[in-house]
Amino acid sequence: MSDTRDSSRPETPAADELPSLRRLLRLMADLRDPDRGCAWDVRQTFATIVPYTIEEAYEVADAVARGDRADLRDELGDLLLQVVFHARMAEEEGAFAFDDVAKAIGEKLVRRHPHVFAPDGTPLPAGSTLRDPAQVEAQWAAIKAQERAERDPGATVPDPLSGVARALPALARAEKISRRAAAYGFDWGNAAQVIDKVREETDEVAEALDAGDAQALSEEIGDLLFSVANLARHAGIDPETALRDGIAKFERRFAAMAEHLKAAGGELGRSDFAALEAAWQAAKRDEKAR
Repeated sequence: MSDTRDSSRPETPAADELPSLRRLLRLMADLRDPDRGCAWDVRQTFATIVPYTIEEAYEVADAVARGDRADLRDELGDLLLQVVFHARMAEEEGAFAFDDVAKAIGEKLVRRHPHVFAPDGTPLPAGSTLRDPAQVEAQWAAIKAQERAERDPGATVPDPLSGVARALPALARAEKISRRAAAYGFDWGNAAQVIDKVREETDEVAEALDAGDAQALSEEIGDLLFSVANLARHAGIDPETALRDGIAKFERRFAAMAEHLKAAGGELGRSDFAALEAAWQAAKRDEKAR
């Protein structure tokens, strides 16, 4: 009998064919064993592990930004450990196990990509008309809206912006919320219109500052930051990455400023603003000259 498999596509091994994953699951079970395991691992809960999960996700992002593939491999392993840890605790409660997690995400991938997979997960042929890019984004939004409605069947009007994790950094969440709203047609036409909004919000910040109203000032600064996140989205820029890069640039220039101060006989914390500004401008000139 001939082999009808597509030789151009790599075979994806089933879970029971992954000895490294089986070993990892077993190790986690051993670590959580109340009699023979690690005391630290045994006393952890979902809540105590969450900060580590978030930290490991950032470590992955950092390895990607640095282009360090060896470190990326290690950080992905650390992040996978977090998934395994949560799944093990859920299994101990009788809620679900790691296999249920993998099965659920597999089903979601098929469900959310009807332009790529048939309902049974079989890839559609290359010439399928369902792959029309113009329809994919609208279809994606409709599928997610249906999923939200199914999660809250009692709601008269399902929350159209639900499902965006509140634990996300505020700028990242702002971008996702604004993208969700844009999918419903609530958006500016172009980036220039968003810039006008940013200027408007900046003026309102200034007004609140002049009025000395701390509550209003906080609210207006929040509106300004949300508008900036929208501007980044329109420009195709990830606001979280942009801010992270901006912080790194400031750190780099601040360190160079300190060196310029030292060379001029000055010192951080003991120099006036004019000296600091001169050293800052020198640091910027050095960077641009490189």
